[in-house]
Amino acid sequence: MLRNLALSAVALATLTTGALAQGTASEAKAMLEKAISAVKADKAKAITAFNEGTDGFKDRDLYPFCFNIADGVVQAGPPSVRGKDSRTFKDATGKAFGAEIFNAAQAEGKINEVSYMFPKPGATDPSAKVSFVTKVGDLGCGVGYYK
Repeated sequence: MLRNLALSAVALATLTTGALAQGTASEAKAMLEKAISAVKADKAKAITAFNEGTDGFKDRDLYPFCFNIADGVVQAGPPSVRGKDSRTFKDATGKAFGAEIFNAAQAEGKINEVSYMFPKPGATDPSAKVSFVTKVGDLGCGVGYYK
């Protein structure tokens, strides 16, 4: 009985810690700054790193996403959105957040914020999310965090 209680406590602590392990606004902004530098240094390498989550571009629920400024097609991001026109994305409330993100990424050097609903990695139910978005050359890139 005592062993089962101890195992249950460890399981609860693990679940609780995992549930709270999410990135913050300042960490998302820092990752975006790092992503901007990576794209400027070597765009192809950066896109690969973003998609594979290597080189520090996957931290809990933080990851960069990028799309072409010309046509909105997602180059980096979750597999479910890659290759799709980001301008067509709507959240569970019907908000056209893709168009808002696309429009927010039209000025290089200016970081804008866009709020919307999007599932956390590994989940299907949408959660409140805010993404920092900017233009980097011919890409729009962002990093979001969950509230």
